[in-house]
Amino acid sequence: MENLTFVEMFTDGACSGNPGPGGWGTILRCNGVEKELSGGEMQTTNNRMELSAVIHGLEALNRRCRVKIYSDSSYVVDGITKGWAQSWRKNGWIKSNKKPALNPDLWERLLDLLSKHEYEFVWVKGHAGHPENERCDRLAVAYYLNLSSGK
Repeated sequence: MENLTFVEMFTDGACSGNPGPGGWGTILRCNGVEKELSGGEMQTTNNRMELSAVIHGLEALNRRCRVKIYSDSSYVVDGITKGWAQSWRKNGWIKSNKKPALNPDLWERLLDLLSKHEYEFVWVKGHAGHPENERCDRLAVAYYLNLSSGK
């Protein structure tokens, strides 16, 4: 069995207006060391920011890891754990109801990144006092507020 580095990843996305200015925040924790990441876009959606938080966290890993990903986004967690995103990709980004899947560009990136790691998703209740989720939310909101104010 491969001896992989264990990384905890905490993520959140936020958007004002949906669509509107949005941000994402990610905390990576490995061997007691933490790294905070954040970013955003002027015109986006909450779901795009939730996906972006996980994508950017995975992109920051420089080798194959065992990653435990905490997210308050049912869209992201269910999209992976229930196999929806894999099915959408297999069906040309068409959902079972024959409608186009939203955000195929980000789902494609996420699926490709996940294929490089062992991973587990954990859904956490948002805005319910989970310390890292609250920190990620603050990172996301701060980013889009700075973006919106031109800082």
